[in-house]
Amino acid sequence: MIDDTAGDPRFSGLPGRPGKIIAVHLSYRSRADQRGRRPAAPSYFLKASSSVAASGGVIERPPGTELLAFEGEIALVIGTAARHVRLDRAWEHVGWVTAANDFGVYDLRANDKGSNVRSKSGDGFTPIGPGLIDARAVDPGALRLRTWVDGELVQDDTTAGLIFPLAQFVADLSQHFTLEPGDVILTGTPAGSSVVVPGAVVEVEVDSPATGATSGRLVTTVVEGTGPGYDASVGSLPSVDDAQRADAWGTPEPATGLPAELRTKLERCPVAGLSGQLRKRGLNNVSIDGVRPLHPEAKLVGVAKTLRFVPNREDLFGSHGGGYNAQKRAFDAVREGEVLVIEARGEPGSGTLGDILAIRAHAAGAAGIVTDGGVRDLDAVTAVGIPVYATGAHPAVLGRKHVPWDVDVAVACGGATVLPGDVIVGDADGVIVIPAGIAEEVVDAALAQEDEDAWIAARVAEGHPVEGLFPMNAEWRARFTAERA
Repeated sequence: MIDDTAGDPRFSGLPGRPGKIIAVHLSYRSRADQRGRRPAAPSYFLKASSSVAASGGVIERPPGTELLAFEGEIALVIGTAARHVRLDRAWEHVGWVTAANDFGVYDLRANDKGSNVRSKSGDGFTPIGPGLIDARAVDPGALRLRTWVDGELVQDDTTAGLIFPLAQFVADLSQHFTLEPGDVILTGTPAGSSVVVPGAVVEVEVDSPATGATSGRLVTTVVEGTGPGYDASVGSLPSVDDAQRADAWGTPEPATGLPAELRTKLERCPVAGLSGQLRKRGLNNVSIDGVRPLHPEAKLVGVAKTLRFVPNREDLFGSHGGGYNAQKRAFDAVREGEVLVIEARGEPGSGTLGDILAIRAHAAGAAGIVTDGGVRDLDAVTAVGIPVYATGAHPAVLGRKHVPWDVDVAVACGGATVLPGDVIVGDADGVIVIPAGIAEEVVDAALAQEDEDAWIAARVAEGHPVEGLFPMNAEWRARFTAERA
């Protein structure tokens, strides 16, 4: 039985006072990309249980400090003891899920070498609650985390965006010590964490869109601390520099769209010209084959966001096909300037999207959709107006041929490997994939070649034979260079 700590109001959002609070350093892809590194395995630090606070309370920014930052997180509360548990059984040991805010003072990080003892364990630095969600009633891969500051949504991500699944934290930690009933695991924060100042109100909510279960909003108000401050005679004083400020305030998320100048060049350049330049650089397998545009007159230019389907298997569709599945998460997460690229194994016998998802992508500002599978509601999808490339139309719903499996991974679409962030360009000739690092070089070379080809075409139209002109010999090359100069 978990001790209720005699009704201590600090722990009203939990079954009782936790024996341990273990926090994950870096766990969401969006946060890792913001920091410029992705860990190969989870790493952790401990927070004092005395730092727990209830919803509706306040947090003091310590006197003499500048950089108090919020971190909205999903908290796992252990229900049954876990020691040396397998990954496939780890979630059984989680009793509840709720919201948490992993506050920290960046001014105090420098001397703790990642342990975060002083920067993260202050009184009131771990608000948790207000309500508990039964872990058995939700899909751990489809939970949503949102944070608001003064009513503005600043963090919005799902557990589909985690580098490591939630159950892995339980299995991993149980290798090293016993997770006891009531222990709390703070599972990391997505991009959007930043500094808050006295007067700010921070709210965090965890919910399951598929079931409607929610933690409710965890509300914390920031106030200025009035205590005596830190004593240099017994420990280090707060200190900040520009690097700490940049970390605390949060660097902007990587732009999902392309730089305006590069986008303009790509919009001017035909896919055939880009294909020729990629071939010159040894890249032959970069065309997405077998797909045709619903809007042949529209140019498609953007960066790839990926969605992967696997072949349908009834038990897997039962666990991954319903509710807020990977397909719905991908369309909800697509952002302005992105092209949603869908791997459907070239299977045309089922729809991979319909009009509602096309409307969602269009409303989010997506640059387009490319799927090597079929499209349902073809006329309605066409009417939405967003550029779509597909193998054709098919009336069948998703479960006939596919299981939506994963997002933001390498996919194989129309025989081409596509990575998240690759540059996607399409026109009436087809769709091509350009590695982001060489996009500028390729389009500049392609436009130069287009200019040269246009000049050659004009000479042919004047009546000149193609011999010696296409390609140009030295004499024609000199004439071309002189005219362009």
